[in-house]
Amino acid sequence: MTVVRYFAPLGFVFLFACKKNDNPTDNNISYPAKATLAGAVVMTTNAAGVKVYNGGYGSSIANVPGQPGYFYLMTDRGPNADGIIKDSKVFAVPGFNPQIGKFKLNGDSLVLVETVHIKSAANTPVTGLPNPAGSGGTGETALDKDGKTLPEDPDGIDSEGLAVAPDGSFWISDEYGPHLVHLDRSGKTLERINPFGTGTGGRKIPKVFANRRANRGMEGLTITPDGKTLVGIMQSPLYNPSKDAVKNSLYTRILTYDIASGQSKQYIYKLDNKNTANSEITVISNNTFLVLERDGEFPGDATKPSLIKKIYKIDLSSATDISDATDGAGGKLVNGKTVEVLTDEELQAAGIKTVSKSLVVDLLKDVAAYPHDKPEGIVLVNSTTLAVSNDDDFGIIPPDPVNNTYIQKILPLTGKADFNTVYFIKLATPLF
Repeated sequence: MTVVRYFAPLGFVFLFACKKNDNPTDNNISYPAKATLAGAVVMTTNAAGVKVYNGGYGSSIANVPGQPGYFYLMTDRGPNADGIIKDSKVFAVPGFNPQIGKFKLNGDSLVLVETVHIKSAANTPVTGLPNPAGSGGTGETALDKDGKTLPEDPDGIDSEGLAVAPDGSFWISDEYGPHLVHLDRSGKTLERINPFGTGTGGRKIPKVFANRRANRGMEGLTITPDGKTLVGIMQSPLYNPSKDAVKNSLYTRILTYDIASGQSKQYIYKLDNKNTANSEITVISNNTFLVLERDGEFPGDATKPSLIKKIYKIDLSSATDISDATDGAGGKLVNGKTVEVLTDEELQAAGIKTVSKSLVVDLLKDVAAYPHDKPEGIVLVNSTTLAVSNDDDFGIIPPDPVNNTYIQKILPLTGKADFNTVYFIKLATPLF
């Protein structure tokens, strides 16, 4: 194993441990232990000299069909930090247009070769600003850097999950609605599906998903190998029936959505503990998937270190579909209770089985000195190689205490600003 020191743009220094991948299905491409996005620029600098970088591509990762060594990486809604007003966000670049980048692996760098800007059905660029109430709004107030309220965007998207259809079009899940958004190859919205029926095309997902927790919506999305079914996972338990009622709940929901018919099913995924959440789901087969579950802490933080960043293999085939035939606001009820508030014993008595899960990768143990708080994208490159991307938050976080501005996001383990990095992990056992 050789170690290469790479001097990235912007003055960051990264260490890479390079190793060969000898899987012939990828034309003998050599996957490094990790690769970093090259050529990032500064979008803005605040009065304190804090730089906002145009990284942010780590919210999801997908293979480019038919092009080994190429990846799609997606941003979320854009650089933002908590504001001092309750449920407010300060948007460092309010006009930021969420986007999908196509990257080529070049040694231990990922080089941007194409940008797909997310656009509305009218083919105009959307922003990452919150939706209005009744059509996906989270109740958040968007502020600019001067504390002035920003307008809502009915087409705004907090893009989190990405799936590539067989025809090359894109499906995205977001944390607002939640919405399932279908984009053509140029990024134009073809259809927008949500629990309210307010999206383009008029199709809906079950009403219960409108109870999502703000900033904890449909965090992950994938598509089955036959290209027929979308599979999305909620980041946290729904506020169903209320925030207080589910404060100790461990049950999140997986949605399967038949693209042709619009029919859906729902399954329960049980979190490890109430401090973890789901960040991504990616396909293995029509019934088996990988799920990334994590806390939100930094490895190496002396005050509150990260304890859980794990990737599990799950199987839907033996789990119980908890769909509600009446499509009620609270979904399926058991003895008058929503699924989120049931105990394990009550689930068992009702004959409801959660999806099975088995550990595949523990990032904190299996990746040497893994430094990031937010691994958010995973995809299988081949049967024995897994790619994991991190959300670098465009290099900023809110200060503590919050004061309507932002500071540089520094990783405790490196002492450097967080930056988009993709890790290539060799699996001991092939997954297919």
